Amino acid sequence: MGDLVILDGGMSRELVRLGAELKQPEWSALALINAPEIVRQVHAEFIAAGADVITTNSYALVPFHIGEERFATDGASLIALSGRLAREAADAAGRPVTVAGGLPPIFGSYEPENFDPARVQDYLSLLVDNLGPFVDVWLGETLSLIAEGEAVRIAVAKTGKPFWISFTLADDAAQVAGATPKLRSGEQVADAAAWAATSGASALMFNCARPEVMEAAVRVASAVFRDTGVSLPIGVYANAFESDTDESAANEGLHDTRKDLTSDVYSRFACTWAEAGASMIGGCCGIGAEHIHRLAGTLRAR
Repeated sequence: MGDLVILDGGMSRELVRLGAELKQPEWSALALINAPEIVRQVHAEFIAAGADVITTNSYALVPFHIGEERFATDGASLIALSGRLAREAADAAGRPVTVAGGLPPIFGSYEPENFDPARVQDYLSLLVDNLGPFVDVWLGETLSLIAEGEAVRIAVAKTGKPFWISFTLADDAAQVAGATPKLRSGEQVADAAAWAATSGASALMFNCARPEVMEAAVRVASAVFRDTGVSLPIGVYANAFESDTDESAANEGLHDTRKDLTSDVYSRFACTWAEAGASMIGGCCGIGAEHIHRLAGTLRAR
């Protein structure tokens, strides 16, 4: 993939743009049920925009979103469908495109207090088993605490495929103003980077937080890797949410997205992340194909 890797963007708002329904609690899983062809089209549009990596639309395929009963009866088939759609889009690209198997926070986004180590592998194993035939690499994403990263490491070990870990960051006013970077659990980014350095992960990333807090996290992680003599790629894919995203559970409403975060503005943020040491860059919720096209062109021209 070269030194610079362009990731895709957020699935959910692109589904809406192309005509799929988006509502809670099912979120992006609803499109797999009602309009899988649109899911495949979103993947194709991110590839056309310049993405080197697309992530399976498996983020909402957990009981937190689709319910325990549907997860038990339909989870395996929906998970496999999300993998197959991404694989088909990648194989049709006409160039190498990596498929990342998305492994979400099992017990809820931004809700580290709900993490249950006794039950997490039961759910992760279904995702891993059914995505496995279609993916090139694993991506544990939007993880709020280090223990979630460790759970992903354990879950994918049997597959022999590489894995990336992406933590979501606290992004309140204090963090935007320059407070020491931390995960949404309160754990320090430096500690997460130290864990990543010894975990066997093939990349450490930060996602689903405001773009304003990403550069500091990249710099902290880069310093930890330098100090420990570890060479590990760092990635960033920020969201476009308005502030105060922590006020309600992640499956209770639709967050508003920022009007000021145009593709030009986002690409400027992307340049600061690259200058800080990030080499894998894309977007999360609310960052669409237009943003990816602009940042890909800007970063590759540097």
